Amino acid sequence: MAALRGSVRQLAKLNSSFSCSRRGLATGRSTISRFSKPLLIGGLAAGTGLGWLYKNKDNFKTRVNEAISAVTPTPVFAAAPPASQPSVFSQGKDHALYLWIHLKPTANVKEVGRVCAKLQNLVDQVTDPKMSDESDEIWAGVGFGPNIYKQLGGNPKENYTYAYRKGTLGEMPSSGGDVFIHAKCNTVSKLFELSQLFLNSLPAGSVDNAEDIFSFVYQNGRDLSGFIDGTENPADDDSRQNVAVEKDTGGSYVITQKWIHDLKLISTEKDKTMEGWVGRTRADSIELKKKTTSSHVARMTGGTNFEQKKAFEMVRQSMPFGNVTGEAGLFFIGYTASPENLNFMLDRMVGAGGDGVSDDIMRLTKNVKGTYWYFPGVAELRKMA
Repeated sequence: MAALRGSVRQLAKLNSSFSCSRRGLATGRSTISRFSKPLLIGGLAAGTGLGWLYKNKDNFKTRVNEAISAVTPTPVFAAAPPASQPSVFSQGKDHALYLWIHLKPTANVKEVGRVCAKLQNLVDQVTDPKMSDESDEIWAGVGFGPNIYKQLGGNPKENYTYAYRKGTLGEMPSSGGDVFIHAKCNTVSKLFELSQLFLNSLPAGSVDNAEDIFSFVYQNGRDLSGFIDGTENPADDDSRQNVAVEKDTGGSYVITQKWIHDLKLISTEKDKTMEGWVGRTRADSIELKKKTTSSHVARMTGGTNFEQKKAFEMVRQSMPFGNVTGEAGLFFIGYTASPENLNFMLDRMVGAGGDGVSDDIMRLTKNVKGTYWYFPGVAELRKMA
């Protein structure tokens, strides 16, 4: 190959030299010395004289180009995963909608599926795609609980049943659910419109109960506890897609949890104590070199080593929600290519199947609701229409 590449370079030089020869003839400067001796390159005899080259210039240039093309490698690109829904690995917005729906047993599941398949049409009704900009564009996706997804003809590659868990510092209820909408927008009123429009589009009498939560960015990306949220989240779109998307389908397994913070405790507890619980500094989110096995960082990475690589990853899209006079906390949502990633993290939080150590993060917040969803790829979703 090295010899072949050298031949190509020589051929390219000859091609260039030919052009120089013509310029030399035009200006009266002789360049014939370049071709005074025959040159054999890759079986091609060249340099039999400037007159020969000039008379056969078209044939010579064609043979040069063919030789170059013959050894130019053809680019090989890895096949991209099937298209994912807009919410899956896109970046965050100033606000998000989390619409959690339980259907009645009598609901017409097929009709519900048709409405879900047309979610983007509803988004376009709220914000005209021809007129939208960053201030009001909406990125939305729809997920399904295991039971309804099977009723809709879905066949997920992995089991994504959400198990009830309990540890020494609290429980993680398994709340179930049938349909979940996650939408992001910089204008919260647009998300309100979308929630209203989606619920009104479902078949009459099909909803048993629903909860819509609207989140916001707090202090440039901090949780209500004052800690920076999602410090080690994949940053660029390629990394986010790699972590969040099932390669064969474009689908994603999603966890949603509602956490209610103890704001009184957070406002009175010493920073050093809470930093020990989290495993990071509160001001700038620097990982502590010495951590307890019960710190949140240690529970999530699987050990107390400094900057230990996580065994599993997800694309976190969690945001604060609530109000001062009522409940407030974190709506936790994460996208991943396999529910195995999620099970590992939740088991570590309550010490299930391991050392029995619970996550200290549960000292300052309480989990009141949680489940898994599957967000099918765009092609899968369209089949429900």
